[in-house]
Amino acid sequence: MSTKYNIVSLIRKKRDGQSLTSDEMKYIVQAYTLNDIEDYQVSAFLMAGFLNGMNTEESAALTESMLNSGIVVDLSSIPGKKVDKHSTGGVGDKLSLILAPVVSAAGVPVPMISGRGLGHTGGTLDKLESIPGFYTDMNLERYVEIISKYNLVLAGQTKEIAPADKKLYALRDVTATVEFIPYIAGSIMSKKLAEGIDALVLDVKYGSGAFMKTIDDAIELAEALVRIGGQFGKRTIAYLTNMNQPLGFNIGNWLEVEECIHALHGDGPDDILKLSNLLSGTMIYLGDKAGSVQEGIKMSEEVISNGKAFQKWIDIVEEQGGDSSVIKNPESYPKATYEFELQSKNEGFIRSMNSYDIGMGSLELGAGRKTIEDVIDPVAGISLKKKVGDKISKGETILTGFTNKPATIEAVTELLYGAVEISSEQPKPERLVTHICDSEGTRAFEL
Repeated sequence: MSTKYNIVSLIRKKRDGQSLTSDEMKYIVQAYTLNDIEDYQVSAFLMAGFLNGMNTEESAALTESMLNSGIVVDLSSIPGKKVDKHSTGGVGDKLSLILAPVVSAAGVPVPMISGRGLGHTGGTLDKLESIPGFYTDMNLERYVEIISKYNLVLAGQTKEIAPADKKLYALRDVTATVEFIPYIAGSIMSKKLAEGIDALVLDVKYGSGAFMKTIDDAIELAEALVRIGGQFGKRTIAYLTNMNQPLGFNIGNWLEVEECIHALHGDGPDDILKLSNLLSGTMIYLGDKAGSVQEGIKMSEEVISNGKAFQKWIDIVEEQGGDSSVIKNPESYPKATYEFELQSKNEGFIRSMNSYDIGMGSLELGAGRKTIEDVIDPVAGISLKKKVGDKISKGETILTGFTNKPATIEAVTELLYGAVEISSEQPKPERLVTHICDSEGTRAFEL
């Protein structure tokens, strides 16, 4: 670095509510990545920013410096617009496993780098690795090789991709500075921009099972992400989606893969099919293979109905070492030793389902991790039999739980009873997709 700043002076400046210049922001990120400044100093800086806010220029500089802390993948040798999708995370959100083969089968290259789950939300990598033999850990040479061959790659973040983000996120996690939109947006976009994409579709979730609990916070995050995408010359469209109940019926790694297999055959829950086709159609549109989102949705439905998307899924599973026999015959997959049913104590309608508590119940059964070191059980999880608005009789099954940890069943059952509310009146349905945010602004959207 050509410029040397005094880190204490920069902390003081931010503490006192002043804005940092782009060079000052870049210095902090670069110096921390190179271990030239201490954890406790950057912790103080993160808290000062968290408490006093950051303007647009600071946020852009933060993202750019995190992006440039590692390698930005060059995929210019691969024909076509490269498009990815990112979800801010939710319970039962397995859509990446559907979107990736669909969009690739429609002719759009999809370089997808995903993460692991921690807490109540599952991670795409954990779902993929429930497929025996499937590997997501690869170097950049192999990453480029696979996408060149199949117009698709499903990988984990390598050490070369945005290393500053990994360090800063670990620090944010232990300094109570995670829930800050400039930090969240910088973390998401630095990794996505480093993949080598030309455009990005975002699924920004809000509600009980999302990190953004209110629609106002979700809009603020969506607008920040779209703004950053535009600043870096990437076409970016975000949808705001409801996570006040789990997405689909299955929560848990292999259970969700199995639901994706059905969706790739055109079957499955209505919310999964509608949202996956919307996001796929938007990716196909941004990849210049369709003249509109609606045309892209039709192409998404077509590659599912003619079997091209499922064949693409088989191809990528086999290329990345996975056992495709369980994809072709999911019933052959091992089952959990124990299962139990949550039965309704009343007659009426499902009024609400607390997605967070359901996600935590799945975690306790073995489907998630409380710490990075925890080992996930791929067969553990929950399968819903009812969703919000459904009529239910006394004694009828609300959901089924699966686990190899029988000692958890009693406590999880109690948690899940508290997560499901039954009323005598049928609730009004909530919209699945409420807003769209793009370069033209944020507006209402109805799917």
